[in-house]
Amino acid sequence: MKVINLFRAALCLLVLAGAMPAWAQTQVVMLGTGTPVPDADRAGQSFAVVHDGEAYVFDLGGGAVQNAIKADQDMGIAALDPTRIRYLFFTHLHSDHILDYPEFLATYWWRRKARAHVYGPPGTQQMSDGVYEMLAPDLKARFSGNQPIKDKQGYKAQVTEISSGGTVLDKPGIRIDAFPVKHGSLAHAFGYKIVTPDKTIVISGDTTYDPDVAQQAEGADILIHEAISEQGLSKLPPFWQDYHHAAHTTSSDVARIANAAKPKLLVLVHNLFYGADERSTLDEVRADYHGRVVLADDLDVY
Repeated sequence: MKVINLFRAALCLLVLAGAMPAWAQTQVVMLGTGTPVPDADRAGQSFAVVHDGEAYVFDLGGGAVQNAIKADQDMGIAALDPTRIRYLFFTHLHSDHILDYPEFLATYWWRRKARAHVYGPPGTQQMSDGVYEMLAPDLKARFSGNQPIKDKQGYKAQVTEISSGGTVLDKPGIRIDAFPVKHGSLAHAFGYKIVTPDKTIVISGDTTYDPDVAQQAEGADILIHEAISEQGLSKLPPFWQDYHHAAHTTSSDVARIANAAKPKLLVLVHNLFYGADERSTLDEVRADYHGRVVLADDLDVY
């Protein structure tokens, strides 16, 4: 613990001196900014925090792994080569946040140098076991052939299920805390707070308006928050309006959270706009919040 604290202290001094080494600078890469609504331009929810050559990935919606490959091969972010990703965190287990989990575990798994560490709510182990079951015919074929495989369990994840808030990962240069959020009737849904020597990043996950998100994000460098367009929401039948109010955060409530937290950058994701213009959500947030705010696209880097 003393060594970890000394490491952090040294990096913090470098930050204050304006001399943070390039290898230690923190990047946030948007691997997927979409919703359950199919969108040809957006993969399902997924964000990567890249620090000290290591990627920490949050959620893996459909298409996210392909975007990770693009980030590696086209953008030079080598930590996002799927075989190098060792840390994965799920906010909750709705389909638009998990569909690329089988893709992640299966992609070139025999070339992994270490098994993936996966953190998520109760059900994460069951989901992982289901992926192994799905892979069984492929594994049988590979094991019975002459393919050289060093670790025949390399496709498996080391799963840690979390049912309450607290620190889930603490290692030199990075700490990751989970905190409960309110997402409809789900018993377990989480946001995450990531702290490195040069950035504090908060991910809301899917949530209705929750003042605790503002508290977690107070003074953060980046707040990544879901949003729903009030213009789009007003076009839905009353049943769906009630559902979304209980599960998601309207644009005006996102502005309330941002005004309380005052992040250096507010990044809007999971933008539900239902027939309205996609940018209506951004315009509605800007009407009540005058800080720096963007509507994220896939493969944006912050």
